[in-house]
Amino acid sequence: MSIGIIGAGQIGSAFARALARHGIPAVIANRRGPDSLASLVKELGPSIRAVTLEEAARADIVLVAVNWSKLPAALEGLPDWDGRIVIDANNPIEAPLFQPVDLNGRASSEVFAALVPGARVVKAFNHLPAPLVSADPRAEGGRRVLFYSGDDEQAKGEVGSLIEKLGFFGVDLGSLAIGGRLVQFPGGPLPVHNLVKFG
Repeated sequence: MSIGIIGAGQIGSAFARALARHGIPAVIANRRGPDSLASLVKELGPSIRAVTLEEAARADIVLVAVNWSKLPAALEGLPDWDGRIVIDANNPIEAPLFQPVDLNGRASSEVFAALVPGARVVKAFNHLPAPLVSADPRAEGGRRVLFYSGDDEQAKGEVGSLIEKLGFFGVDLGSLAIGGRLVQFPGGPLPVHNLVKFG
């Protein structure tokens, strides 16, 4: 399964670092183009390449981590998703003040899914601070917990397998409507908790 990353901010870069630590190949892109990512990919090593947004969007699994207000522009005009898996690693907050966005009662993953029609959306990698995403998930004698949710069981299975490959203990929270709300930041009860699974 090829992996693409759209967004090279804190979470996108942390996800790339986690992949690079395990030698898992991936491509990463941002709106400023591959040249702007030269220092990042040099740091990450040969398994991560910088590409255009269009190239990153063609991967089998695409993680999207972009500032909330910039999501529509980042996703506009990309190739048809055509059933590919898109990981929603976004939170409905606006930096630098971290003000919550009014979603009129909708879960952020529902809003995100409408921006990627035809994709199989899985919510993951949004509830931990970036340093914990990129850090070794073995902690306190156990494995750091990483939650995920989605409406397509096969897509969740693929993302769950990737989470396991990265060394985390994945916990399936069910559908986007339920699990997406549990990990949504702000508002959900599960974000920023550094939970560890023992045994």
